[in-house]
Amino acid sequence: MRDSIYSKAGKRAFDMAAATAAIIGLAPVLVATAVAIAIGDGGSPLYRQVRSGKDEVEFTLYKFRSMPLGTDSRASVHARTMRITPVGRVIRRVNIDELPQLVNVLLGDMSIVGPRPALPSQVELLGMRRSSGAVALRPGLTGLAQINAYENMPERVKAHYDSVYAASVTLPKDLRIIASTLRYLLKPPPTY
Repeated sequence: MRDSIYSKAGKRAFDMAAATAAIIGLAPVLVATAVAIAIGDGGSPLYRQVRSGKDEVEFTLYKFRSMPLGTDSRASVHARTMRITPVGRVIRRVNIDELPQLVNVLLGDMSIVGPRPALPSQVELLGMRRSSGAVALRPGLTGLAQINAYENMPERVKAHYDSVYAASVTLPKDLRIIASTLRYLLKPPPTY
């Protein structure tokens, strides 16, 4: 990974500003979602999951809970085989379930753009990221692999996109990835 002023300091400043603005701007959506989940089944609106972060340091990732209480941790590729609550179905379709990760960005566990945080059990993916230097990056809310995603994308392809991103982390590249992500979010919702 090539170090630049942006990757050393500017990226973190950008993350802090963007996450703060998003949390303030989306506060009504965040509160309404949390209340809907809590009313839906009486449980906590947040789902916590251990993920592998920068330099493989584990952290607690936050999401809005879309599955019934007590559901075990699995990689997102298994989402179609898991039970989803009625509120969960809606928040996944409009991609609101990931918004609590803005808190992870503020805490420094994540970035707005970077490789998606892997489960510690995704040993093969983590090994490929280690080889390419992508493991040295903070995981992101979105990334190059996500804007090029297709169903059942193999881990080696994800790792390739992570490697390409890690080779040159720049503000223009991050802005292009964010713009592509926003365009993706405007597409018809996925089917679960």
